[in-house]
Amino acid sequence: MPDSPGRRRPRASALLTVLVLLGLTAGCGGSSGPVTLRVLAASSLTEAFGEMGLAYSQANPGVKVRLEFGGSQEMAGRLSDHDPGDVLVTADEASMRKADRYLTGPRPVIAHNSMTIAVAPGNPRGIRDVRDLARPGLRVVAGAEIVPVGRYARQVLARAGVSVRWRSEEISARAVLDRIRTGDADAGLVYITDLGSAGAAASSVPIPANLNVTAAYPASAVRGGHHLDEANAFVSWLSTPEAQKLLGKYGFAGPGPAR
Repeated sequence: MPDSPGRRRPRASALLTVLVLLGLTAGCGGSSGPVTLRVLAASSLTEAFGEMGLAYSQANPGVKVRLEFGGSQEMAGRLSDHDPGDVLVTADEASMRKADRYLTGPRPVIAHNSMTIAVAPGNPRGIRDVRDLARPGLRVVAGAEIVPVGRYARQVLARAGVSVRWRSEEISARAVLDRIRTGDADAGLVYITDLGSAGAAASSVPIPANLNVTAAYPASAVRGGHHLDEANAFVSWLSTPEAQKLLGKYGFAGPGPAR
C-alpha cells in the first residue's frame, strides 16, 4: 500500500535529522580552532615576548600564543602542576637544569642580557658605581638568591669585592625594579633590558664590563605539554632572524649555541 502524503513527511523529517547529525559529526572531527600554546617565561622578557607572541600567531594562524610571566624559579616550578604549559624560557641555565625531568628536545640559548644599577630618576643619591652600593644608609634591593637576577647580582658584587646588606630580596627582576619606581629603595640590581620598561620612572648607573655578567636565556619544550610539535616549532622559531630582530629591539643580545 503506497504511503500517504501524511506519512512521507515524518520519513523526510527523519532523513533531515540524520543529515544534520552527520554534519555535526563531521564538524566535530575537524579543527575546533587554533592551538593555544602556553609559554612560561622569565619576567624580563615581558615586553619582547609580548610583541613576539603576536608576530608568531600572525605568521602561524593555527597557533595562539598565551604568555605567562614571572620569576624563572616560579615558572619552572609550575611544570609539576597537572597543566604545566608547553614552553619554558628562563633567565639562566641553572633554572632550566632544575626543571630537566619535565623538559624535552633541544634547549637553545635564545638571548643574552647583562646587569645594571637601577636608581631613582636623576640619581638623587649620587651613586656612581657598584662599590657605592655598600654606603651606610643606602636602601638597596636585589633578587633573592634562588632566582637568576639575584644570583647574577651576587656575582657582580663578588667581582667588585663589595658586601651589601639588602633592604629586601625580591622574586624577580621586575619586582626589584618596582621597588625603585615606587620609592621604596634607592638602588637595585636589574637587567639592562628592564630599564626600557621603566621609562622615566628610573635611571641607570652602568656596571663596567669587567664587573658585569652575561645572563643566558635558554628555551625548551615541556615534556608533559599538550602540544609538543607546536612547542618545538616555537622554540626553533626563537632563534630565527625574525625573532632575533624583535629581541634586539628590546635590548637583548644574540643567542648562544644549543646545549
